[in-house]
Amino acid sequence: MITLFDPTAPRREAPAHPRSRPTLTSLHGAVVGFIDNAKPNFGVLADDLADLLKAKYGVARIVKHRKPSASLPAKPQVIDALAGECDVVIAGSGD
Repeated sequence: MITLFDPTAPRREAPAHPRSRPTLTSLHGAVVGFIDNAKPNFGVLADDLADLLKAKYGVARIVKHRKPSASLPAKPQVIDALAGECDVVIAGSGD
């Protein structure tokens, strides 16, 4: 006899975050944030992507935060600051 367990849970709607914003329809005029995980080369990728987002999609401003280590999560204060300042945030990894 084999017992099979299904590890999936039913889908639930996530509660809205107090700082949630409406879905973006365009990046024009938006503020885009980057969380750099401190691995090599992510800074280069973020700089290139920032230039592209500004030139091609009209992004108004880029905000960057570099974590002290890839093994540490971003601090809640950083997440709150980025959520309050940015329209979208990209968490990245490099190597």
